Amino acid sequence: MNKTLLLAASLFAAVSTPALADTAPQHTFTRDGDTYVYTTKQVANRTIISGRVLNTGDTFELAVRGNRVTGFTGRREVAFNVPAASARAVASTAN
Repeated sequence: MNKTLLLAASLFAAVSTPALADTAPQHTFTRDGDTYVYTTKQVANRTIISGRVLNTGDTFELAVRGNRVTGFTGRREVAFNVPAASARAVASTAN
C-alpha cells in the first residue's frame, strides 16, 4: 500500500519529460527503480492522469480536482490530498 501511495504522490513531485507521441504528449519519471509513463488531460474541472509502470505493466488512472486526488493504481483504489501548488502544477500539464 505504501508503494501505491508513493507512486501517486510521486506524480506530483516529478519533473515530467515529454516523449515523442502521435496523440497526447507522454511524460515519464523513474522512482525506486520503476519507470512510469503517463498522459494528462483536462475533463471538466478535473485533470485525469493515465499511465502505466513500464517495469511491471501495472496501469493507473488518477483524477485531480483541487487538491484532492482519487483513482486506481493497479487494482487498488487510492484517495489523498496534495498541496495546492502541486495540484496546480499537474493541472498546468494537462492538454
